[in-house]
Amino acid sequence: MIRRRHVIYVEGYDPQGAEGYHSLFARSWKRFLKNWGFKARLGELQLESQDFAHWEVEAAGPNWQVATRYDFLRQEHIIRANMAEPMLRQVPRSLAWTFDYLVSGAIVRVLFASWEFGLALIHFQLMTIWALVLSIGGGWLIGRAALNHFGVLGPVQLLISIIAALAIFRAMRPFAERWSLIQINNHWPYLCEFARGEPTCFDASIEACAQRVIAAARANEADEIVVIGHSGGGVLAPAVITRALELDGDVGRRGPPLVLLTLGSIAPGAALHPSAEKLRAVFARLAVEPSITWVDVQSRKDALNFWDFDPVAGLGIKLDRERCNPIVWKVRFREMLSYDFYRRLRLNFFRLHYQFIMATDQRAPYDYFMLVAGPLPVAAWAKDPPGTLARFSADGSLVDGMFVSSTSDSRLVRSAPSPVGREVG
Repeated sequence: MIRRRHVIYVEGYDPQGAEGYHSLFARSWKRFLKNWGFKARLGELQLESQDFAHWEVEAAGPNWQVATRYDFLRQEHIIRANMAEPMLRQVPRSLAWTFDYLVSGAIVRVLFASWEFGLALIHFQLMTIWALVLSIGGGWLIGRAALNHFGVLGPVQLLISIIAALAIFRAMRPFAERWSLIQINNHWPYLCEFARGEPTCFDASIEACAQRVIAAARANEADEIVVIGHSGGGVLAPAVITRALELDGDVGRRGPPLVLLTLGSIAPGAALHPSAEKLRAVFARLAVEPSITWVDVQSRKDALNFWDFDPVAGLGIKLDRERCNPIVWKVRFREMLSYDFYRRLRLNFFRLHYQFIMATDQRAPYDYFMLVAGPLPVAAWAKDPPGTLARFSADGSLVDGMFVSSTSDSRLVRSAPSPVGREVG
């Protein structure tokens, strides 16, 4: 039974930052409470520093009570600065990434691993190319019109064409932002550099977060520590854990159970590149680490994650020790949402991608808020989702649970590692 939980959340490449995520959490929290009817309190956002923000969450059923500290690793200043870089820097980086994935064969590997994700990646790569083609073509047409109607020649015509092309490209920026084109094409070059082991803008955040994990373990004030990485956070959160293990090899043994929860991870998209040795080494380290429980959550309807994919064997990783991670948890969005709401969302790929961290319309075997604020360990939900859900009665009480007050001395007894490559669907 959990009565105190410490969540450390690693966001994807999203410029909305701590304020946006707290607002998203608050909106979903209200929907969650409608499903369960718990007594609950959501604290205000506290901006600690450039690296971290946090808020408090309290939830209670008839015979249980949980207090959660929700730490948020802040990267919005990094992401916003990257996305604000001049297009003269962003576009060549994006084109270099596209060319590299084609020449190296990485895009073919991604397509074989998940054709939906591969097509999504190609879509964003081609959108940049089309934007350039349209801009250059439009500039050329305007230059020809200037020649035909005004008789301008030589350098003047060329100058008019260049200015027109730049103006057309600049005019398309609001559409590129609305369609997440800038966000995605800005992210992947940095993500690939990180996967190859090159210095990146993510390194300082990973170091700060690893130190936070170690501090939480040494404080020993929670019954469970859960490090969560959603989307692009599914690349960084595993790196946080491996860095914490480098700094303190007993971080998963000294205090409360340490859980890594990756949700809708895009990590295989980077790790499948032939040069992504650093990222594959991160996964190889976690695969054989018994002191860490790693749960990888996937959904078939999310085109922006890797469905039915083994994050270790699927990357061709060879292990020299017995494998114990991850538990692959396959979830169904249609079990979480009402029929009408699901039909409205099914073609909204980004909204579906965020369903991993949003509330459900009905009680379901996967419920993000039960993972972060409920009384049962994350590993229990991952290993037996239907059975764990069945432990709650209609009024939200644990049918086989004992009351645990906020001042109780009870501690969680860690379960044994799951079988190698176990999948729960």
